[in-house]
Amino acid sequence: MSQASTMEHARSYYAATAGPLPAYPRLESRVNADVCVIGGGFTGLNTAIELAQRGLSVVLLEGRRIGWGASGRNGGQLIRGIGHDVSGFAKYVGAEGVRYLERAGIESVEVVGNRIREHAIDCDLRWGFCELANTPAQFAAFRTEQDHLAELGYAHETRLVAPQDMAQVVASTLYAGGLIDRGSGHLHPLKLVLGEARAAQALGVRIFEHSPVLELIHGDTVEVRCAAGTVRAASLVLACNAHLDDLEPRLSGKVLPAGSYIIATEPLAAEVAAELIPQNLSLCDQKVGLDYYRLSADKRLLFGGACHYSGRDPADIGAYMRPKMLKVFPQLADARIDYQWGGMIGITANRFPQVGRLQQHPNVFYAQGYSGHGVNVTHWTARLLAEAIHAGQSKGMDIFSAVPHMTFPGGKALRSPLLALGMLWHRLREALG
Repeated sequence: MSQASTMEHARSYYAATAGPLPAYPRLESRVNADVCVIGGGFTGLNTAIELAQRGLSVVLLEGRRIGWGASGRNGGQLIRGIGHDVSGFAKYVGAEGVRYLERAGIESVEVVGNRIREHAIDCDLRWGFCELANTPAQFAAFRTEQDHLAELGYAHETRLVAPQDMAQVVASTLYAGGLIDRGSGHLHPLKLVLGEARAAQALGVRIFEHSPVLELIHGDTVEVRCAAGTVRAASLVLACNAHLDDLEPRLSGKVLPAGSYIIATEPLAAEVAAELIPQNLSLCDQKVGLDYYRLSADKRLLFGGACHYSGRDPADIGAYMRPKMLKVFPQLADARIDYQWGGMIGITANRFPQVGRLQQHPNVFYAQGYSGHGVNVTHWTARLLAEAIHAGQSKGMDIFSAVPHMTFPGGKALRSPLLALGMLWHRLREALG
């Protein structure tokens, strides 16, 4: 059975080390709220926090467990940026809008850091990240990126690492240089999302697990029906990302669920860990099917990447991912793999998140499609949704929603194979380039 098909957390390193996993009740009655949020990941919980801080009553529904999806399974990389070269969206949002999106990519990391500090969430946060160039051309582009960050007034240290100096950041011969960023970092995502659930509950948010939504009845008041209970609310937030399914087909067709996978080694000797990643940075390369990796708090190598569009996990994630890890770190040939897991992330056609409200039902709001860059951007879009619901408008949400998004063609049956063909084409170009 696929890990992603169960109702409990994936058997991941994160679930094994998060401490007690608190249980929240099922929805078994009729309740009322100013806002109903569907989805117990970073987007839903942080929207609930932002709304509660503005004085609104919130009910949050999660069909499985808090942090069950990508929020509790991801690589734990807290990296600046929206996840795309946003300059390409100037024709939709103008130069001022592009500047806003660039600043949002930076300030969203600060939102996460502030949330952690404000609520004293112990989530193994460590600062420091290195982008890895696979080619000399990519390394040359890092200098332009560094200069642009300086123009934006980026407050954190950045430093180029020449090819001959890469042993300072990673014990691998694969890379053509790097760019260190001290304003990004890495953390334990499940500890973070569980800490945010506690923060939301302390603010008065009513949280229900194992309460999948069966039906939405739209109107001036939205009725959200589960198997044993109902929520009536003035506004609704859809924060389901890759797991929206048929609840709102107008949105689910714009996001492709794609599988992403991680393995965790046994704890490494301190000297081995220090040799592999001397500065305890998070690292990510520039390939289409990228590799990302880091050390855990107990000195395991967490190595992630790949993307499957079939909707099914590989039969053996460890066997699938281990060769990728050994290509980077052949010195780990004898290291035991203790954990292997995966799950669905939400991919959009333009790799830009979708944030807005339904045109047909203006009291229904949504944010989705983070395309692998969700740790920081979820926290930013949550703030925009709360602004729009509380104040009736949000300049930031207007900018995000001005970027158009295509619906993947072919419906469920064809959109995954079509995207897989497109990704194969990009990989072929990458190999030939």
